[in-house]
Amino acid sequence: MYRAAMATVSDPSTLLMLRVRDGDAEAFEQLVALWQPRLVTLFMNHVGDHSTAEDLAQEVFLRVYRARHRYEPKAKFTTWVHTIANNIASDLRQRAYRRKEWGVVANPSASGNMVGLEQMAVAASGLLPTRQLDQVELQGVVQKAIAGLNDRQRMVVLLAKFEHCSYEEIAEAMKLSVPAVKSLLFRAREQLREALKPYLAEKGESQ
Repeated sequence: MYRAAMATVSDPSTLLMLRVRDGDAEAFEQLVALWQPRLVTLFMNHVGDHSTAEDLAQEVFLRVYRARHRYEPKAKFTTWVHTIANNIASDLRQRAYRRKEWGVVANPSASGNMVGLEQMAVAASGLLPTRQLDQVELQGVVQKAIAGLNDRQRMVVLLAKFEHCSYEEIAEAMKLSVPAVKSLLFRAREQLREALKPYLAEKGESQ
């Protein structure tokens, strides 16, 4: 069945998922290998812990596999998998709120997570330092900036800046309107810019 769709679908992940739908186990392994690093990075910027991020990524793959027979390429696989990831992130927030434990966005000791956070903050704010900033200082400032974003703003920035999703893809994945996505992204950029401005101004004055 997927051969008919292959004529009109060019997205590699979508083609792999069509093979998975038709019972191709090797295609599922390829899909996991392709998407696991991206999903781990996505979740790590939410929870600040690599091990938890890996567990959440595995939950995405579990849901993908369970839903494989119902998959239809109405949109790119990218949009579909980000919808699942957003649902899992929402479930996580709701459970955490009920336990009154939510609020820790980043853990400085979590291996590798600060690289993504630094890139996200600088890219989203549009503020590009003219020299190499002190790594320790930058980590602290970025942690505070990211912690200041609400969860939907953080997801929008991740999808836009790291996954290079269009406004329409983000809107579909997060069940929002395109204007709402644009508004969230604008507010996130402004908030990050304001959070980084004092630090960058201070560094400029010390030059």
